[in-house]
Amino acid sequence: MTRPPAVAPIDHYENFPVASVLCPVHLRTPIAAIYHFARTADDIADEGLATAQERLADLGAYRAQLVLVAQAPGTASGALDPRWATVFAALGPTIHSHQLPVQLLHDLLDAFAQDIAKTRDRAGYADEAELRDYCRRSANPVGRLLLHLYGVHDAEALRQSDAVCTALQLINFWQDPGVDIPRGRFYFTAAARAQHQVVEADLLALRQTLAITAMLRQCVQEARATMAAGAPLVHRVPGRAGWELRLVVQGGLRILDKIEGLQFATLQHRPTLGARDFALMLWRALWM
Repeated sequence: MTRPPAVAPIDHYENFPVASVLCPVHLRTPIAAIYHFARTADDIADEGLATAQERLADLGAYRAQLVLVAQAPGTASGALDPRWATVFAALGPTIHSHQLPVQLLHDLLDAFAQDIAKTRDRAGYADEAELRDYCRRSANPVGRLLLHLYGVHDAEALRQSDAVCTALQLINFWQDPGVDIPRGRFYFTAAARAQHQVVEADLLALRQTLAITAMLRQCVQEARATMAAGAPLVHRVPGRAGWELRLVVQGGLRILDKIEGLQFATLQHRPTLGARDFALMLWRALWM
């Protein structure tokens, strides 16, 4: 999976506000359990020197552990794979005590498996619909799981959550092409490349041509519009969690500002946020 935009005080796995002081105290344990599940799956898919076949096999074994703890609330630690016993010893009780929609956890694993296969094959995405279907499984489950914990279930809130999470995933992509492309990860769709007449050799060489800049400008505009569609969710999420979400939204938007400030030259430069950016994010969050 891609690295996170610097939108919240998190470690590695994108979109999780797991370390924020704004995270509701009573939800820190279940959020941490979900985070460690996703973070560990991300490591299986992305870290170390394993082959794609080995990664997919491990991810299949990891999924089997999810099925086990989802079906058996009292799964003894001795029945768990020792590689991931800590993860599933925490996740199992969380699934049952909070009635988590388990399919969302499977969706995350599907996205990790797709990432492994696409990277192995150095394959990209045909069009915006295919890319957003990936976001539906790689990012949107995070927001839906958090909304479930917050007790927000209506269809409009879920739609807005999907928009925020998809926007964050897209921002990851447009923040990091200079990192992703050398690793065999291609998120600029074939349709977008054709529309802007982008030469594949230029992308592979990380040459920031006028065509690539125009493509990135359009990608950033679409990500901003998607975030705007989901931003009203901040008024639907209660208490401290709503303020957490305000900062996440503003962080994503600020990264887009930074990309624009670089004249969309993210093939050579990765925009990040500093102390002044966080002060601006907080100010903007107050006025949402």
